[in-house]
Amino acid sequence: MSFQANEYFDGNVKSIAFQTATLPATVGVMEVGEYTFGTDAYEYMTVVSGSLTVRLVNTTEWKTYNAGETFEVEANSSFDVKVTVQTAYLCLYKK
Repeated sequence: MSFQANEYFDGNVKSIAFQTATLPATVGVMEVGEYTFGTDAYEYMTVVSGSLTVRLVNTTEWKTYNAGETFEVEANSSFDVKVTVQTAYLCLYKK
């Protein structure tokens, strides 16, 4: 399998897709800004470096996740992200 590079939000979010031993994944970086992501699969997103302030769909609460912390997002959903410093992440997809 080859890597697949992805770019979103005018290049402010970039990721590389790959296959782990158990689940498909992406590793990427986000530039400072605010973004809304849609999901097709259930996602486990871990902050590798930096931090993400996240609001899950159907909630009004924002929660900040720092390096080493993980949050989960339901399939066929969306979530909002505020990024205040360049941030790296790892996302695993459960089909």
